[in-house]
Amino acid sequence: MKTQAIQTLQKFFGYQDFRPAQLDIVLTAMAGKDCVALLPTGGGKSICFQVPALAQEGVCLVVSPLVALMKDQVDNLRKRGVLAAAVYSGMSKREIDTTLDNCVYGNYKFLYVSPERLKTEIFIERFKRMNVCLIAVDEAHCISQWGYDFRPPYLEIANIRAYHPEVPCLALTASATLKVKQDIIDKLELKDPAVYVRSFSRKNLSYAVRMVENKIEKAVEILNRIPGSAIIYTRNRKGTKQIAQELHRLGYSATFYHAGLDVATRELRQQEWKKNHIRIMVATNAFGMGIDKPDVRLVIHLDLPENLENYYQEAGRAGRDELKAYGVLLTNEQDMETLIQRAEIAYPPLDFLKRVYQSLANQYRIAVGSSLFVSYDFDLGDFCNTYQLDLLMTYNALKVLQEEGFIELNESFFAPSSIHFLVDQSKLYEFQIANAKLDPLIKALLRTYGGELFVEYIKIQEAKLAKQLQLPESDLVRQLELLDQFNVLAYNKRKDSPQVTFLTPRYDAGKLPLNTKRIAERRDNAKSKAASMIAYIENSQLCRANQISTYFGEETDHFCGICDVCVERRKTTSDRDDQLKSKIIQTLKDGKEFSIQSLPHVGLKDDQETVDLLRNLEDEGRIVSEPNGIYKLKE
Repeated sequence: MKTQAIQTLQKFFGYQDFRPAQLDIVLTAMAGKDCVALLPTGGGKSICFQVPALAQEGVCLVVSPLVALMKDQVDNLRKRGVLAAAVYSGMSKREIDTTLDNCVYGNYKFLYVSPERLKTEIFIERFKRMNVCLIAVDEAHCISQWGYDFRPPYLEIANIRAYHPEVPCLALTASATLKVKQDIIDKLELKDPAVYVRSFSRKNLSYAVRMVENKIEKAVEILNRIPGSAIIYTRNRKGTKQIAQELHRLGYSATFYHAGLDVATRELRQQEWKKNHIRIMVATNAFGMGIDKPDVRLVIHLDLPENLENYYQEAGRAGRDELKAYGVLLTNEQDMETLIQRAEIAYPPLDFLKRVYQSLANQYRIAVGSSLFVSYDFDLGDFCNTYQLDLLMTYNALKVLQEEGFIELNESFFAPSSIHFLVDQSKLYEFQIANAKLDPLIKALLRTYGGELFVEYIKIQEAKLAKQLQLPESDLVRQLELLDQFNVLAYNKRKDSPQVTFLTPRYDAGKLPLNTKRIAERRDNAKSKAASMIAYIENSQLCRANQISTYFGEETDHFCGICDVCVERRKTTSDRDDQLKSKIIQTLKDGKEFSIQSLPHVGLKDDQETVDLLRNLEDEGRIVSEPNGIYKLKE
């Protein structure tokens, strides 16, 4: 099995060998056993389920809440010649239908699904008929309400296991406390799972906290001192632009990124930064998830993350190449007060939650009992203005409604246009004869995309097709819409707006079945996590890496030696040693000779530190000890 795993890794991914812990996880999955894998950010989690799936017959079901990451992994697998597909909110029912059929009858290896899809009848009926070899649960901490990103739909995963009871389940996450780890095992109903935990400590990553008022000035000072690619995280979108412009004015190569930018701009900036054409990316935390750039040397936070889990993941985007890198948190007393206040309002009052839900129903004119899994374009600013709602409280309310499983909010959504023929070739030929005006377009589609159009949804770019047919793009779109109306072809137009999706039929807002006990517990949890974040900032006595490891339940006496606390301690110790050495030399110069036993008589302590320094001075040739144990200056 080991040989097969390594050969699969080399064939599909081009790596010669696995990283630490990866091989054990892969072999456990290939042996058909349940497994929990806690790997640090950049630890290569996807390899752990992709290799065992590729080494065996059947489809690997991957559950993930991150739509952008799902699409990214599907694209990367397809580039390697592996058939992979994804089902998520925002897709049409027809598109989902075709994708699931392909996983039942085609030779697909990976099906990525967002967790809310697991309880739908359309998914369950196809899943029963699939030849499944592995269930991989990414971001597995989402199953626990004690985690930082709880998603109730994750609780459905245990239910679907009943349809394939012999199929192993692999749960993966980068950050889970002991309580969350146990919750993952319990809620996924893992049977005697193997548990692999790679140390949360990153030997090459130097953490530092700096208390400052002028953060930009301090960030510039750090950028001058630490060369190489950098990310600067800030909380709000407007701030990303202002900071990038200021850095640009000061002569730095910088740009900005947030979920509100159009997809072409986001993609262009991401690529320019990845290729090191731009040095500094100023971004909200929408940036960085799943981005494979190993040579980031510096991550600076200008605003406090809500919890240590987020901070660990975001700072951990530095130094994935295992060379020296830095994670620096710039903060002040005001920031800490703001963090506590934000935690207080992270779970708004129940009446406000119901008001926001009712406003969503009004916005899209949704009748009670309708709109199950229907997605709508969503602009938070416009929504708040229309219904006179506080922006931050509304955003928090939407997040709570998502946690409660009523809606899904996708802030950085992009789906390119796609098409798929709904009729077979003979019916299509008959249609072409009867509709001569549409014949040139159909021929162009078949010439460009071939028979795959009858099998699955194919991504298209209307501008390129229009140029090829020498048509205005608006005419091409009209023809594609006609083919869709005739049910000859399914045409899904591209989407580039944030999406809100109703995950249940719309409730009467007054009777919205909110889990008040859980919301109260989650509110307390948010406050506790904010307090842990502040404790990390204020603790300048204990190694930063050690504090993070301890938070995640890793018992360690290891001190990194490179964080701000360790460096300061080493400097303080060095200064103290120098002072004590000077005192010893001066005592001997004053003619006060002594032995170790008589140290207190000349004003020196007879502790281990002094004894060690005497040996150091002797090794340096500055003092000598006589056979009778008396120390003297070396002549």
